[in-house]
Amino acid sequence: MSSKLIRKLHRWLGLAFSLSVLIASGSGVIHNVMTRTQAPPPQAKPSGGGMDVNAIKLTVAEAVSKLTETNPEVQAVNLRGIGGQPWYQVYTQASRTPQYVSAVDGKFDPAMDEAYAAEIAKKFLAGAEVKKTDFLTAFNTEYLNIFRILPVYRFDTGDALETRVYVSTTTGSVTRHTDKQRQFEAAIFTNFHKLGFIPNKDLRDLVLTVMTFGTFLVACLGIALFFATRPKKR
Repeated sequence: MSSKLIRKLHRWLGLAFSLSVLIASGSGVIHNVMTRTQAPPPQAKPSGGGMDVNAIKLTVAEAVSKLTETNPEVQAVNLRGIGGQPWYQVYTQASRTPQYVSAVDGKFDPAMDEAYAAEIAKKFLAGAEVKKTDFLTAFNTEYLNIFRILPVYRFDTGDALETRVYVSTTTGSVTRHTDKQRQFEAAIFTNFHKLGFIPNKDLRDLVLTVMTFGTFLVACLGIALFFATRPKKR
């Protein structure tokens, strides 16, 4: 391959694939900005309302017997403090969400999972009033798969910043805390870094692969051009 052809390929391919370099450098800039403007992820530790352990009257077996299922296949049991009282959080093979039985009087409450999530959200937001706006069983454009945990409840405060949190009752903690400013920055990063504006994942991956390979090819042509056009030794 002649140096003239290499130079021409390098020039036009470099122009064509310079977009990928611009996008990559732009995502790097916004990533550095986000490390300064956005708080680190919330700690994954239980943040319920505490409990009085001396009030516990039921054993785990007695609590499981209060469930509506017949001979449930129990996978896990946690003891949670909700509203200052101890509750058994029971996971069974058949249930989509955990079931709750009072460790004090054996009361079964099917609505306690949402109440527990709301208590976690309210405590995390320093007592602010919250409203449930969603229950996610799959990731979406705001709650991405990098947050890993599903299902989660979404609670909004309705303030000027449009603050919202995502809560997992499995971990007993907030898994994501965001607002319109943080989400604006995150959207820029997603669009630059992963071409998030392309809705179809297969097409998005194809475009990313082509752009990355094009940048690699241009770099290889640049190296070849360096050696092809170096001064000849006398």
